[in-house]
Amino acid sequence: MGTALVLLVEDRTGRAAGAGFLLSAALLPYVVSGPIVGDGLDRTGRPGLRASVLAAAYTVAVALLLALAGNVPTPVALAAAVAVGCLEPVGVALSGLLPRIVPEGRLTRAYGLESASYNVAGIAGPGLVAALAAWAGPQSAGLVVVTFAALGAAAMPLLALTLPTRKGTPAAGAARPGRRRAEVLTGGAVVLFGNRPLRAVTVATVLAFAGIGGVPVVAVLLAGHLGAGPAAGGQLLVAFAAGALAGSLASARRLKQRGAEWVVLGAITALGLTLAGAALAAPSLAWAVAWFAAAGVCDGPLLAATLILRQRESPADRLGQVNTTGGGFKLGAAAVGAALTGVLADALGAGGLLLGMAGLQFTGAAAGLVLLRR
Repeated sequence: MGTALVLLVEDRTGRAAGAGFLLSAALLPYVVSGPIVGDGLDRTGRPGLRASVLAAAYTVAVALLLALAGNVPTPVALAAAVAVGCLEPVGVALSGLLPRIVPEGRLTRAYGLESASYNVAGIAGPGLVAALAAWAGPQSAGLVVVTFAALGAAAMPLLALTLPTRKGTPAAGAARPGRRRAEVLTGGAVVLFGNRPLRAVTVATVLAFAGIGGVPVVAVLLAGHLGAGPAAGGQLLVAFAAGALAGSLASARRLKQRGAEWVVLGAITALGLTLAGAALAAPSLAWAVAWFAAAGVCDGPLLAATLILRQRESPADRLGQVNTTGGGFKLGAAAVGAALTGVLADALGAGGLLLGMAGLQFTGAAAGLVLLRR
């Protein structure tokens, strides 16, 4: 969706940077809606049914956003983007269901493959959008995005009917009675910031995501700067996602619960180095693709290690809420980063933006290290 949104705004208005504000509005509501969605799935014995309703509503919101972006005044399109952000946590919330259905001894590998599944989608989505935009125009690419969202929503009822629930798991039973409304919003944050490894990794990843929130916009700007045309930005995003898939698969067998926090900090540091390399040594589109692929390889273990750490340190009946709350913090930071990308694009250009992104990776890793060692 992010790639289609940028290309549609570029096609309709002539300024890709304007999509940064819509990307921001599509991410920021996650901060509030994430804990609510996660808690709702934690508390029900039939999470697939709730996920089906949310996925259908999400599809409608995505269709509205892509139809309105660049065609109507920005405040109108921002309303659709906010609706997208309110419904988007359903994807991350489903990751919190893994302990219900996977034996404990295989959870680490399961999280590695779960992380890889995000990367597969990240490869297929931008690649298909970029190819269709170049061949048939951004409008056709937007229609395909909505079609795939609808197919995903249509598959949710099947998931609800066939997904087995592992008995004996605390989260699989009845919800804890009497959970107050304030707990729904703050319970995940209490876990994340009341635990030393989780606190360190949360701060580090929030700063890192503030740096990479505007990657779809920067990819299009960099492709244009290199003379390849805006649609070539999809190639850079595919390279990043392909590298992340390789990194996820390579780490799926090797990641352990012990030391997951150090994997996160190391991956963030390496991601900063590759983003700086893309800014300083990308004289052609081929070099830019190579650097974005290297950045993806560094990013690959990041999500899997984060999920493993949350599962290791969180109460079983809070895991979905912790995942969506942590995801909300990261995506909220990414929203700020996307907005700043739109504001600073003309002044800094693609190279300056990439250097700023790299700096935030280094800052996040340093902050996480300080918090972890205290």
